[in-house]
Amino acid sequence: MNYILSDGVYRESLFPLTFTRPVAEMRIGILTIREKWEKWMDDDVSCLTEDYLSTKFPLKLSSANVVICAAYLPNQTLVDKVKSLEEGQALFWENECVAYHTADPKAEFIPSEYQAITVEETPLTVRNTWDIFSKNGEALQADFELLTKGRKSQPISDTNQVVNPENIFLEKGAKVEFSLLNASTGPIYIGKDAEIMEGCIVRGAMALCEKAVLKMGAKIYGPTTAGPGCKLGGEVNNAVLFAYSNKGHEGFLGNSVLGEWCNLGADTNTSNLKNDYTPVRLWDYGTEGFAKTGLQFCGLIMGDHSKCGINTMFNTGTVVGVNANIFGSGYPRNFVPGFSWGGASGFTTYLPRKAYQVAAAMMKRRNIEFDSVEQEILDHVFEITKKWRRS
Repeated sequence: MNYILSDGVYRESLFPLTFTRPVAEMRIGILTIREKWEKWMDDDVSCLTEDYLSTKFPLKLSSANVVICAAYLPNQTLVDKVKSLEEGQALFWENECVAYHTADPKAEFIPSEYQAITVEETPLTVRNTWDIFSKNGEALQADFELLTKGRKSQPISDTNQVVNPENIFLEKGAKVEFSLLNASTGPIYIGKDAEIMEGCIVRGAMALCEKAVLKMGAKIYGPTTAGPGCKLGGEVNNAVLFAYSNKGHEGFLGNSVLGEWCNLGADTNTSNLKNDYTPVRLWDYGTEGFAKTGLQFCGLIMGDHSKCGINTMFNTGTVVGVNANIFGSGYPRNFVPGFSWGGASGFTTYLPRKAYQVAAAMMKRRNIEFDSVEQEILDHVFEITKKWRRS
């Protein structure tokens, strides 16, 4: 059987994170959504997404395919139901299609043409950007159990102070010295060749993925995820960084999501609670207004390749698009469109030529090439986000 993860109806509600990737390539917990499904299915899974993303994320086709909505995270019940689908059957949860068996994944899905199978157990879903941090604890616990089942952790150095060590797992090459690890509130996963430097205080749940680093003296409150190659320092509470993004210095980051190749300057702080304690509203690209999150705590949502200078201050519930460069004193507005250059005093267009020079330089530091495929994706994002820029 050929399994395909589709963006479904939630791609727009997950902007700016899905401007540059399919829904399935978002990270929540330890793994991306695609990686979760591949682990559960023990098979490769491809993505059905926008044409401009398909070169980087190609679709694999077969005569028999099961298309799965990528907003749904796998569990044993859901996986069993998906695997049992036969031709002409579709799986539903509360009148919403979760998966369907088809010979033509690109054809329009018409529910009436399928025999309906239902899911009774409530699945974990990612439908809005804020779901990524607010549901990160549940996803992290599930991934931890999936990745560590039947395996033995590398030994934890006795220079560390540890609470609930059976809930801590170190992959090969992981380094942790002279730190405090409290896994009583959730698991702590340290990926291959990742490092926790001296003097860090970690309260689970926390995932430090492959080659990620906690800088000296960092204070981490779970559930927090630092994706592959990320660097974290200062104080972090319930944040998810997809990959290769840095918050390497003092300052607070809370209830937030950063895409790939982001960098927060030293002493950057995010507000995650309004002064009047009312629920946070967050910019919605679809309605071009501010949507109710229902959350009291919500910080920063930042798209790929965006950066901010030292001492940047972000208001509660700020959304920053792809490839923005923010600097200067004061609070920038709580929606910064992609390819914006400036700060509280105003923004101009961040010209792609300059933005790509910065992207290439940052990626080269990790021995990754900024190639024509990446540039073509960002060129497309620049065009489709023009209407939100003022210049």
